[in-house]
Amino acid sequence: MRRAKPLISSFAAGACILAMAPLAAGQTGTGVHAGDWPTHHGNELAQRYSPLDQINAGNVGSLQLAWRFSTGNIGPQPEFNATFTPLEVDGVMYTSMGATRNVAALDAASGQLLWLWRPQEGERFDAAPRKGSGRGISYYRFGDERRIITVTPGFFLVSLDAETGIPDPNFGDNGRVDMFAGLRLGQGRDDVDIGSSMPPFIMNDVVVVGPAHRVSMRPPSKYNVKGDVRGFNAQTGELLWTFRTIPEPGEVGIETWLGDGAEITGNAGVWATMSGDPELGHVYLPTESATGDRFGGDRPGDNLFANSVVALDIQTGERQWHYQLIHHDIWDWDNPSAPVLADLPNGRKILAQVTKQAFIYTFDRETGEPIWPIEELPVPAGDVPGEWYSPTQPFPTRPPAVDRQGFTEDDLIDFTPELRAEALAALEDFRLSPSLYSPPSEKEAADGTRGTLSLPSAIGGPNWEASVLDPETGILYVPSRTVISVLSVEKDPNSDIDFSMAFGVRVPRVRGIPLVQPPYGRITALDMNEGEMRWQIANADTPENIANNPALEGVELPRTGVETKSGLLVTKTLLFAGEGVGGGNIFRAHDKATGDILHEIELPATQTGVPMTYEHDGKQYIAMVVSGGGTPAEIVAYALP
Repeated sequence: MRRAKPLISSFAAGACILAMAPLAAGQTGTGVHAGDWPTHHGNELAQRYSPLDQINAGNVGSLQLAWRFSTGNIGPQPEFNATFTPLEVDGVMYTSMGATRNVAALDAASGQLLWLWRPQEGERFDAAPRKGSGRGISYYRFGDERRIITVTPGFFLVSLDAETGIPDPNFGDNGRVDMFAGLRLGQGRDDVDIGSSMPPFIMNDVVVVGPAHRVSMRPPSKYNVKGDVRGFNAQTGELLWTFRTIPEPGEVGIETWLGDGAEITGNAGVWATMSGDPELGHVYLPTESATGDRFGGDRPGDNLFANSVVALDIQTGERQWHYQLIHHDIWDWDNPSAPVLADLPNGRKILAQVTKQAFIYTFDRETGEPIWPIEELPVPAGDVPGEWYSPTQPFPTRPPAVDRQGFTEDDLIDFTPELRAEALAALEDFRLSPSLYSPPSEKEAADGTRGTLSLPSAIGGPNWEASVLDPETGILYVPSRTVISVLSVEKDPNSDIDFSMAFGVRVPRVRGIPLVQPPYGRITALDMNEGEMRWQIANADTPENIANNPALEGVELPRTGVETKSGLLVTKTLLFAGEGVGGGNIFRAHDKATGDILHEIELPATQTGVPMTYEHDGKQYIAMVVSGGGTPAEIVAYALP
């Protein structure tokens, strides 16, 4: 007879049973090839691929809603833009949900709630920079034991019994590790201002946690906590190692920090997901920029290991190799997602880092050697007082960029002569960006301009939604958006930093129409065997505000897509795509080889969490969180009749 499991537990009352529910019985596999989805990206390689093929081109049109679960009562208040991805193992779905990042187990066949754990962090939650349900949680199995490991908004690393939701008394301090301990804080600051919204990365019995800071467009100080990455014993919570992303004197990389920048600055953490190679024992870190996002005059130099891919030995934290993708970032082009790993059909073992600026940097994942040449090319310097500018930046030669880079008059809309003229007039107050790396400029510049118009924007191009890779073909599918940002800086009177992002400077539009030519959102297929583009499509239909715009009456528009980044999932037979945060509620099945749309499903709301798939009791499901429109987030699961 199966034991009943506690439904709700918490830090404050770890063993308090408020209700009872049986766990679903199911499979014993813990990988996508066994029909499960046990990690955020399906596997440690971050491929977001499943070999399941019950749902295929011949029957995808018959998909029906199998079950739905509303998070509206998972508090303390409903969350209207949820971005988590559930896991599924042995017929049980595990997920974060709610504004305080509760953890829940659901029956994967029915959506029935099995147990719920609540952090209850009090003031620690109130001060957290990264609130909300986050992007997900992690699953860990050792022997017969199964754990769910999560990072709370208040920055505790927590291990829960996967059968009960009760914190593991053998992990840290009664189930949790205080991640504030051991941080290198900013000078003169007593606020920690750090957390994480991503699931921790688990491989080879080690949990790796990277920190996320408060958004650094207008940081309160040039002194900020440093974004060190740490590895913990997955069974006990014991700290195993710390990798300092901003080096100390005598360490590798310190020579790339001029003056006292390495001592002053912070950030350079890993807010994105990570990936790893279990056989090599490498964990791969996609690091972010250092403080701050628009001005780096207090940190002159290239600033290793910011904006880099860093390979570490997961047992020791020792650096194996690194490659810096942006020197001295002042564009907020953090690495936004886990490096994608693959054993390609041509025999190469690659790592592909997709970046906000729409490049894919590709390496031999064991040695760090580029698969195709990466060229250091000259880039323009700016004229912001006190800023330091790198004279060159690394440009990969293959594969081609997946989105527009730089913004000039050639990129302006030309639907009608009148709209073209208005678009040209809208540029008068701004500098353009003939180079991808055209730098920010002042809000009140000497030439009368108010900033620099740039493509891609600070949130991509590609971003946290991540790309997907089909290991059978070596095709990488990348979602991206084509949205202009304005790089404008001014003095912030509330900060000791000379310049921060300027307030009140907006990217102009013409009669509600973006200045840049469509498509506004894209899905691109890249052959990573040869580094070539296979196809590129708009990510959605033309939205009503464009299709029915009076200024475009009589104009035959292409399919424009929307200004969002799609959530993608690839299976043995199909590529699935939603429209992402801010998009519509259509979920599409595409032909992987051509991008052609095979079927469309109308969701209850917009796909905001990246979709996943699993099989239980012989039935394949496709599930995701949908939200937006002022209604609480829901998990929805689809299956064949």
